[in-house]
Amino acid sequence: MTSSTNGAMAPTETSRVRTPKQSSNGAGIPQPRAQPLQIVWRNVVFMTLLHIGAVYGLVLIPHAHTYTTVWAIFLHYFSGVLGITAGAHRLWTHRSYKARLPLRVVMAAANSVAFQNHIHEWSRDHRCHHKYSETDADPHNASRGFFFSHCGWLLLRKHPDVKAKGKLIDMTDLAADPVVRFQKRYYLASVLLLCFALPTAVPILAWQESLRNAFFIAVASRYVLTLNVTWLVNSAAHLWGNRPYDRSIHPAENGFVSAMAGGEGWHNYHHTFPFDYATGELGWRINMTTVFIDAMAWTGLAYDLRTASPNVVRARALRTGDGTWKGEHAD
Repeated sequence: MTSSTNGAMAPTETSRVRTPKQSSNGAGIPQPRAQPLQIVWRNVVFMTLLHIGAVYGLVLIPHAHTYTTVWAIFLHYFSGVLGITAGAHRLWTHRSYKARLPLRVVMAAANSVAFQNHIHEWSRDHRCHHKYSETDADPHNASRGFFFSHCGWLLLRKHPDVKAKGKLIDMTDLAADPVVRFQKRYYLASVLLLCFALPTAVPILAWQESLRNAFFIAVASRYVLTLNVTWLVNSAAHLWGNRPYDRSIHPAENGFVSAMAGGEGWHNYHHTFPFDYATGELGWRINMTTVFIDAMAWTGLAYDLRTASPNVVRARALRTGDGTWKGEHAD
């Protein structure tokens, strides 16, 4: 396999099927080196309180205005699809399409609503994840188990390899983007405004919701939902599902994760063809993010959409897949 200059992996059709040591689920998983766990207690306390607040928000839903729940759902999809999957992931990390300035500005704002680190840091970590997937240099190495790859990686000090390899990732393209630079510079202020203050203020001012309901439903519950949906891509989609394109890697095709995460669960395809803007072979089926990008392309705000040709996909699946491709994708 070869990596592109932006750090995302782009497999070649001449590469051989890797045959590393097999794990219990059939994927070849390199075993991580043991190292002492260094717990970041500040993050543990924050995440614990945040999830308690999210559960409390769910309890409050029957007592809140219906519009407050609708507002929270809107913010979840706005931040998750525009800010993370279409923005930080498919546009800025993988450069799988191009976006004009107005769309980049909106997606950067949505990324601040999501509050999952600024675009530059999110993209660097994700490029590192692709280039060193399931090794100690992978920030959320799935070979360390479900909990670690889901959220445990945020509760521990980074492995030294993550820091060392992360410094080698080419980020010059994002450093040249004025939208990314602006968001990085004013990230804390944008998060306080767009992730916390505005989502709380709108229900209070627009339909006289209580401060308690507005904060715990539209902020705490919504934020935790978006976080866990994103984390499922790192955990569940790396552990469970078929591997029709490359049987030797951990990422799998997981329809449940795709339904929850706007189409990000077709993960065996994505890690085999990371340059494809659709991150899957099934078009609009269970792929809300692809629908959004196609809509933006129709308006002219998105362009130069990159895809893997059907012939290349078919050849790769027949050569390196686990044998499930024909049954899954036959008409």
